[in-house]
Amino acid sequence: MTSASLAPWAATERPAALAGAAQPAGEAIVDRTHCGRHVTGLERITLELFSDEALAPLAVTGVAAADRRQMMLKQTFALPWLAARRPGALVLCPGFPPTPALTLFGARVLPYIHDLFLITRPQDLNARARLYMAPSFRFAVKRLPRFLVNSEYTRDELRRFCRPDAEIQLYRPQVRNVFGLTDAARATRADAHEGPRLVALGTVEPRKNLLAAARIVAALRAQGCAGARLDIVGRVGWGDDAARLAAMEGVTLHGYQPVETVRALVDAADALISTSHDEGLGLPLIEAQYAGLQVVAPRQRIFQEALGASGLFVDPEDAPGAARAIRDRLSAPGWRASAAAAARANLERWNAQAERDRVAVIELIARLCARRSPAAC
Repeated sequence: MTSASLAPWAATERPAALAGAAQPAGEAIVDRTHCGRHVTGLERITLELFSDEALAPLAVTGVAAADRRQMMLKQTFALPWLAARRPGALVLCPGFPPTPALTLFGARVLPYIHDLFLITRPQDLNARARLYMAPSFRFAVKRLPRFLVNSEYTRDELRRFCRPDAEIQLYRPQVRNVFGLTDAARATRADAHEGPRLVALGTVEPRKNLLAAARIVAALRAQGCAGARLDIVGRVGWGDDAARLAAMEGVTLHGYQPVETVRALVDAADALISTSHDEGLGLPLIEAQYAGLQVVAPRQRIFQEALGASGLFVDPEDAPGAARAIRDRLSAPGWRASAAAAARANLERWNAQAERDRVAVIELIARLCARRSPAAC
């Protein structure tokens, strides 16, 4: 992976390995300044969809950053400088929205849109998102002619805010077994008599609505599943949700954990639960299906798109009703084998779509490069 230094505000030149090689299909500058700290969903998408390997045969220059200060400086200055210096290249922004200075490069800037919550849910934003990310996002969405998106749901949401003539290309991520999970023994695992064990993956912040998941666990306990519990894996974000969750019975906050610990917690769970207010995709829900888990999610279009027939869909605000649905599903004869088979089928469905998207995106970028300057690309 080619990375950038801060001197002089830009990335390295085209890799020497390409010298004398066959002419690449085009050139892409990739903003990777948000990577390298916590590897959460945003970073995994960038590493998965915007790595040198994923974008081959394009010539890729990545711009990285060591810390938050460098990230903001490079997004504000290095990326526009590099775009001006390489007029034949496209600039891909798979993490943070492009800054206004970068957006002014117009058709050469191609953001990857994960969700629209920077516009649609201002009440769930922390100070940095409100002051730094949201204004840039609004500016870019209103002006740019072209976007990549992670789901049909995000595409349709974006249509509400972007230019009427904007081109929106699906680029769904391949879901890989990043936690090294297996469903080999899940079908024959004995049920726990004291109550189901649920796991949730994601940052503890208001948008994730994890308090609703905790209330569902409390409802399970009230309905006779006295040992029902919820393991929450993810760093603590802004807001007071973490403190409130820590005081609730049956809830354990594990914080940000290495892959080995995540694998153990997911493997020990009976089901994964999401009660998020809003997602553009919900990648961890599909990733957890490598363990053959039953996934419980809100009855919303994005989760139905991601999980298909494999999901158990509930209303997070109706804790007793959600608890009954979970209890009924997890007590049906052969439910573990059925959940594992449905999870495998959903992974195959999703990944087939994602591969078709990848081919279409490479063709799109090559076409855009050729349109601008065949000699430069």
